[in-house]
Amino acid sequence: MISMLIQDASETAENLEPIVEEKTLSIMQLLMDGGTAGQIIIGVLFVLLFVAVYIYFERLFAIKAATEYDTTFMNQIKDHISGGNLQAAKGLCAQKNTPVARLTEKGISRIGSPLEDINTAIENAGKLEVYKLEKNVSVLATIAGAAPMIGFLGTVIGMVLAFHTLASSSGQAEMGTLAQGIYTAMTTTVAGLIVGIIAYMGYNHLVVKTDKVVHQMEATAVDFLDLLNEPA
Repeated sequence: MISMLIQDASETAENLEPIVEEKTLSIMQLLMDGGTAGQIIIGVLFVLLFVAVYIYFERLFAIKAATEYDTTFMNQIKDHISGGNLQAAKGLCAQKNTPVARLTEKGISRIGSPLEDINTAIENAGKLEVYKLEKNVSVLATIAGAAPMIGFLGTVIGMVLAFHTLASSSGQAEMGTLAQGIYTAMTTTVAGLIVGIIAYMGYNHLVVKTDKVVHQMEATAVDFLDLLNEPA
């Protein structure tokens, strides 16, 4: 009889144990529950992410087109110049329409001038080509630095609002409400870091690609000047 009573008591205790419900939180809910300030910050970060992705792919395709290089290009230029057919050499450069070809065309147009003047003309043209390649790339660097700070600003605003709620309630605010406000505010920092990392990686990748084109232009300029220095 006593054992039956103990068993019934244990079963009753088990039935009285609180049921812990696992709370799930979707990313969209996390973003939308951050209040007006948090939603504004998230919206700004999404705009920056769109701009960063657009600039990255636009510049990537432009740089990829600029890196197309025909290994026989300089040999053909040499043949035209050696034969005295400068118009054919210029036409070949116009046909290629790449930074390397435009530098070569600039040098061809200066043939007959002192070698120093030709070198200066090629250098100036090279600076313009580099400027074209780096167009808007600095915006990626700006986004990479600004996005984490904007996200941190959203977190600070969220923390201020959470503590303001605590102060307004004379310390009687529910911990669940404060915790929800705090972890929701932290999402802006996470979003800012994600946008900043994407922009930073995209910026560095474009810098590497641009350096490759610059190297091609420098090598072409050296080859062209060596061509002009060859004895007739």
